[in-house]
Amino acid sequence: MADGSILPQKASKTELDRLRGAIERNLRDAALPDLSADNKFGMAYEAALLTAKVAVAVAGYRVRGQAAHATMFIALGLAMGPAVGQRVDYFDRCRRKRNALSYEYAGAATDAEAAEILEVAKRFRIEVEDWLASRRPDLAA
Repeated sequence: MADGSILPQKASKTELDRLRGAIERNLRDAALPDLSADNKFGMAYEAALLTAKVAVAVAGYRVRGQAAHATMFIALGLAMGPAVGQRVDYFDRCRRKRNALSYEYAGAATDAEAAEILEVAKRFRIEVEDWLASRRPDLAA
């Protein structure tokens, strides 16, 4: 982007494997039964954000600066194309909810919302890994 928030960067297998480890951890943690809906939502959101980071890195970019989460989902659309448009919109709505539960008040997420984003994040991880394997098998899991 012209403002310098999306920059070129070559992805490494090591970097992607570290992100994969964090994604798996967050998905596991988001499924813990004793967590609040807010924390489940937040962990699943973080898994989705890191998955977007994988896709953006594979496309040859990184995100930096202010509003990095919002920019990451914009970059996701640029990286993977129009096929992920609905995902981008969904994750942007989740980003706003995550901001509310992280910075404004407890109880922002319902159990149903937490369960939904967890399932979407799991499917999204698979979609990105399939996309990655078809484009950059050298970086595949």
